[in-house]
Amino acid sequence: MTIRRRYHIDGIVQGVGFRPFVYNLARELDLTGWVKNTTDGVFIEAEGDAPALDDFFLRLELDAPRMAQVVGCSSEDIPTAGEPGFRIVPSDGGESVGTLVPVDAAVCADCLREIRDPDDRRYRYPFTNCTNCGPRWTIIARLPYDRPHTSMAPFEMCPACRAEYEDPDDRRFHAQPNACPVCGPLLSLAGAEVDPGADPLREAARLLGLGRIVAIKGLGGFHLAVRADDAAAVERLRRRKTREAKPLAVMVPTLEVAGRLGTPDIREKELLASPQAPIVLLKARPDAPEAGIVAAGHRRVGVMLPYTPLHHLLFDELGEHGVDVLVMTSGNLTDEPICIETEEAEDRLGHVADALMTHDRDILRRADDSVVQVLDDRLHVFRRGRGFAPVPILVGGDGPPVLAVGPELKNTVCLLKADRAFVSPHIGDLDSLPAYAFFQSTIATLKDILKCEPEIVAYDMHPGYRSTRWAKARAGRRVAVQHHHAHLASVLAEHRRSEPAIGLIMDGTGYGTDGTIWGGEILFGNAHGFNRLGHFSPVPLPGGDAAIRAPWRAALSYLREAFGDDIPDLPVFRGHPVDTVLTMLEKDLNCPRTSSCGRLFDAVAAICGPWAEARYEAQAAIELMALATPEAVRDAKPYDWEIDADFRIPTAPLIRQVVADVRGESPAGLISARFHRSLIDLLGRAAERAARETGCRDVVLAGGVFQNELLISGLDRALATSGFDVLRPIQLPPNDGAVAVGQAVIARTLPSAD
Repeated sequence: MTIRRRYHIDGIVQGVGFRPFVYNLARELDLTGWVKNTTDGVFIEAEGDAPALDDFFLRLELDAPRMAQVVGCSSEDIPTAGEPGFRIVPSDGGESVGTLVPVDAAVCADCLREIRDPDDRRYRYPFTNCTNCGPRWTIIARLPYDRPHTSMAPFEMCPACRAEYEDPDDRRFHAQPNACPVCGPLLSLAGAEVDPGADPLREAARLLGLGRIVAIKGLGGFHLAVRADDAAAVERLRRRKTREAKPLAVMVPTLEVAGRLGTPDIREKELLASPQAPIVLLKARPDAPEAGIVAAGHRRVGVMLPYTPLHHLLFDELGEHGVDVLVMTSGNLTDEPICIETEEAEDRLGHVADALMTHDRDILRRADDSVVQVLDDRLHVFRRGRGFAPVPILVGGDGPPVLAVGPELKNTVCLLKADRAFVSPHIGDLDSLPAYAFFQSTIATLKDILKCEPEIVAYDMHPGYRSTRWAKARAGRRVAVQHHHAHLASVLAEHRRSEPAIGLIMDGTGYGTDGTIWGGEILFGNAHGFNRLGHFSPVPLPGGDAAIRAPWRAALSYLREAFGDDIPDLPVFRGHPVDTVLTMLEKDLNCPRTSSCGRLFDAVAAICGPWAEARYEAQAAIELMALATPEAVRDAKPYDWEIDADFRIPTAPLIRQVVADVRGESPAGLISARFHRSLIDLLGRAAERAARETGCRDVVLAGGVFQNELLISGLDRALATSGFDVLRPIQLPPNDGAVAVGQAVIARTLPSAD
């Protein structure tokens, strides 16, 4: 008996070869009907016998293309139509976008074979792609995802490419960026030392082999590349980019070379070779000189594999120059957004790069490389960018659409629509005009591409944040959200939990409801509200943000709290205006009080190590962590600590014992291990006390301090052993890159702030 069914497929089902897959599956099962893209997903009408339609329904999800992500598949019986054959019909536009936005994907094995085959028409063509790989998010102007809506619109396909595009049996069937050397984008190279008549790839490889810096236009923006085994060249890049100490990511051609720099396990290898192709933080080999050059003072090195044909072809040429590891860092100046336009790169990177490799396919959406780590067999995200964003977080529930504008640092914005939190790629710190402009354009992008006008705007309570000022200038319903409450709610939303939980929220800075700076918080709550159960005892922060850049200031304040006027004379204070800062503390001049766990880390690091000044965010804490190992932390004797009757955690006892170890000439690595072990024990005890007070044994770990692998891994293990259900970020970072999601889900439950 012939029947007909209509199917609605929801998820990442555009730009991933889903319609060709459906077309060929229907032909295989002898079904008639059609498939089409719409702004609400893929719709299918299929007609045939019932067993074939049942098989069709199951295989739509089980056999979907590798880049597809089906999150919903529904069907209903409809009247038969008796039409011949199965076809792909033109895309259908609409007023509301519910489909998931496709993301960029690393080049597939089939395309790699073609660009290395001298007999193939795409031999050495750096913009080769198919339905299984290539640019998506970064070239989309609007949905549905069709070529006229992308930056490939100016490139008219040649007859050969058009034939592939229209052939259902070809893997480039409806591949929107399909191109070849005849009809597609072309590469160019410019610079003072560039031979204008040379092949751009070979010439770029020659310059890189000589230690020159080359700016390379990629998928989501420009990279700055230099050979990683040349310490002088890397130092020159650091100096020009004003990134003196922060680790630099590297790109290597194969997993074998990655294994020479670090020790990737199976999961890490899978991530490196995945369609997302993120930067993966690997445990660095001590005998890898490149790791020491790009990430001195760190136990891990950020490694990624080539993810575009251009990268692969460049490494093919670099082999002739003995180069197999490139620094591949964002094409920007410190704290500015990554460059995406050639003119922009010439202006902002012209004094950094010796040559500029570019092409004539526009990048419409910025997307930094994602940065991830594998920790306890789980994904541990540091930066969610290319390949991951803006794939939404499915948070459950429903309500009016919300725009959440995030915090000041590590900013992302979020558009919450129904049960989906569309989180932007990493924007960064909003302390420069280019970054603020990127923030504003990202908001416009999400609203435009998703065709959604939010009814609520959520923002951080901090009155000085640029994102807050932007939100408060908007008309309509606006909701202020406390920073650490947002951290708690973001993790609960990611795990689709609605009941209240204990939150151990540890970070550097967050504006508290009492007007002080929070950052070492024990909360209890959910999206509907929270109670502040406990916290680290506040200490003055001399100079406010100046103390973040100069950990010796934080150390002086914590020492004054611990020792009063009898402050120990430690090497960290030499050459610094100690008396001036003491006067500030005594007179309470520009000394906001903070309960920050991040500042406690800074103080301990400055007391026991060479971190009087921080040349990048959290340098002192990161490099203090690198001195210890999980085994050393596990075996370390903790310092004595206490939690007072008011659920305050004094820092003075810890500081006094750290000083005693320094005076006793204990190695900084031992002090680091003891300090980490103490925090694990202390926060575990705080969770037990919170559980007694609330009757809850669900614990959320969130906040930037939990980027620290020793702390989050050790505390997770200790809490689980004690019978807690531990929730930690998986799809989102622990840091402020997750705050916008928490703001969005909270804003649906709170009244307007105005």
